[in-house]
Amino acid sequence: MMIKKSLPLLFLFFSLCGFSQKIIKKTIVSDYVDDKREIKIYLPEGYDEKEEKNYPLAIVLDAEYLFDTYVGNAVLFAAKDKAPKQIIIGVQMAKTRKKDTYFNITDGRFTTDNEKFYQFLKNEVIFNIESNYKTSPFISIVGEGTSANLITNFLKEQTPFINSYICINPTFSDFIGRQMQDYNLSRFEKVDNTFYFYTNNSNAFSEEKQLRISELQKGLSGLEIKTFNVINDTINTKSSVSAIGEAIPRALNQIFQVYSAISKEEFDKNVKDLSPTDAISYLENKYLDIEFLFGSNLGIRENDIYAIEKIIIEKENGDELLNFGRMILKLFPTSPLGNYYIGRYYESGKNIKKALYHYKIGYGKMDPADPNSDAFYENVIRLGGR
Repeated sequence: MMIKKSLPLLFLFFSLCGFSQKIIKKTIVSDYVDDKREIKIYLPEGYDEKEEKNYPLAIVLDAEYLFDTYVGNAVLFAAKDKAPKQIIIGVQMAKTRKKDTYFNITDGRFTTDNEKFYQFLKNEVIFNIESNYKTSPFISIVGEGTSANLITNFLKEQTPFINSYICINPTFSDFIGRQMQDYNLSRFEKVDNTFYFYTNNSNAFSEEKQLRISELQKGLSGLEIKTFNVINDTINTKSSVSAIGEAIPRALNQIFQVYSAISKEEFDKNVKDLSPTDAISYLENKYLDIEFLFGSNLGIRENDIYAIEKIIIEKENGDELLNFGRMILKLFPTSPLGNYYIGRYYESGKNIKKALYHYKIGYGKMDPADPNSDAFYENVIRLGGR
């Protein structure tokens, strides 16, 4: 039992060793909080100022205990192709933590110090990082306890610029329901962007805290806002510290789901009943969203091509094979699969000349060492080409 419990700690230890050299410490001279405040900056492996690639930005409050855990999970998710690589900022809280995030208990409103810290995050931290590093438009903000309550206030911004709000073990005011109503979340429907709001409840909390979170989650679950994704989570554990360790990967798994390859769950829910035309549009939009939100031009994963291949081939007599191939060439021009499906389309219509032309182009894109190259070349031979 002791060995099993130690494995996560050992993994986290080696993860920290692996990324520690990529962390930069920076001091921001502030017009809002104290005279200056230190932040940590994690730059992902491969980050290069000279390249055009951009990275999502994550602002992690309570950095003294959340930063390393978030970075460790982010590195793992990126390594497993479940999330894009991120630029991650850890924000040092005031020595007296209550100064930054403890709100007015009588009405739930910001204290003067809360407002200053909020403006520090908005106008100095985020502005500084976006001005000096290669960030994509997608911004996450992460907080625990009273910090989780503070970050909900970004929902009130007239032009929303935070994409994901990760509220871990949130300590909300008694007025959080009314505050949410005042934020008029329905206006997010009109914003051409994608938003996520994560909260977790836990049996490790007091009954009062559980009830407050439960009531908020129940109210949010009734929202039907296409662009605003509510993630209500419940973590069964006896420790609020354990809840932190579980909440971060669970939040990342949901928030970056659009980035991941099409899972069986996604296919069954969103794809399997689509027409060939709609399936092609779904796949194309998925990768356009990935590029826009996360700054990641992945081309297109072959597994995602194969995920909808059956729909394209078996429905409507394969008439959409041509558009399928063209879509793949548009998103992934170096892949031979686009030419393969176009060639297959022309072959089914007995236009052997055009079919052979595309099969040859596709084969020319392949590495001779690729085990699939021989099978691809058989198409060329079969149609009389050399």
